[in-house]
Amino acid sequence: MKKFNFYIALICLFTLTQCANRSTTVITKRTPLISDSLQSIISIDTVKIDNIENQLNLSGEVNFDENKVVKIFPNASGQVLSVNVSVGDRIKKGQLLAVIKSADVAANYADLKNATSNAAIAAKEFKNAEQLYKNGISSEKEYIQAKLEYDKAETEVNKVQSGIMINGGGKTNAGGMYMITAPRNGYIVEKNVTTGSFIRNDNSQNLFTISDIQDVWIWANVFEADIQKVKLNNEAEITTLAYPDKIFYGKVDQINAVLDPASKAMKIRIVLPNPGMLLKPQMFTKININHRENERALVIPSKAIVFDGGKNYVLVYKNKFNIQVRPVDILKVLGDQTYIKSGLTEGELVISKNQILLYNSLSDNNS
Repeated sequence: MKKFNFYIALICLFTLTQCANRSTTVITKRTPLISDSLQSIISIDTVKIDNIENQLNLSGEVNFDENKVVKIFPNASGQVLSVNVSVGDRIKKGQLLAVIKSADVAANYADLKNATSNAAIAAKEFKNAEQLYKNGISSEKEYIQAKLEYDKAETEVNKVQSGIMINGGGKTNAGGMYMITAPRNGYIVEKNVTTGSFIRNDNSQNLFTISDIQDVWIWANVFEADIQKVKLNNEAEITTLAYPDKIFYGKVDQINAVLDPASKAMKIRIVLPNPGMLLKPQMFTKININHRENERALVIPSKAIVFDGGKNYVLVYKNKFNIQVRPVDILKVLGDQTYIKSGLTEGELVISKNQILLYNSLSDNNS
């Protein structure tokens, strides 16, 4: 009987132990570090390896596009009575720019009047000689002589008229007024004449320069040590003192073959559009030209970097349950790209948007 009771007690003890074990077993479920709502506002980028880009910093000056420039020179001497435009004015083809009172123009019209009178007399004499010759009253020699005189007079009229056309054509009058008008649409980018001044047609100085500044040129100096870094079609970023927060984009389209003997620098030309006509000739510019080196390195978006406590970190994404805070050594930062010296391997994933939310959470848990 005692032995039977012992077995009963042993069975009860085993049963109680099993019940206790069942009551203390807890099924745990892992909580993801990235919730569905957080997943929608982050970005994940792949660590890549690529050629290192470098940046060459230059200074330059804005110039108008010389292929779209018209320089206006005086065709007659005289005194400037009025100047109707200023530098920077937008003008239309045919618009009056200046008025000059010219003795040359007045003399041309006086010559035209005399030549026209002489031609009229010669025409009358030729007509009379022709009638006399046909009626047998005058000789053929007299008829031919009269015709030559008439042709000579007509030639003189045409010569004087051509001179007037050269000196302004229909934009002049017998009073000696010479009207200078715009030959094309554009902007006055240069003005070398003022009211009351005297000008000479043999002066090499132009009166006006008209240019279309919808596109502009920038000339920059490249010193000898940097020549190999500049290639045709290199992209350039341009900033100015006038618009320090605005970046203009252009391309290198000309590289001079010789160095400037004075500065020992090579000039390059950058062509770029000028929306809003913001860039003005003679503006000082800063230029950044990107070029690729032969050396390769890991590269990630610059926005993926978290700077904290004097060190740089990235958040490496394994899966939504496994996010690692990884310190990295930076090789170079170039705009929106950062080249990594160590801390990452090619093909890893990094969080590059709103990663600071996860970083703060993970840092608080680790502290």
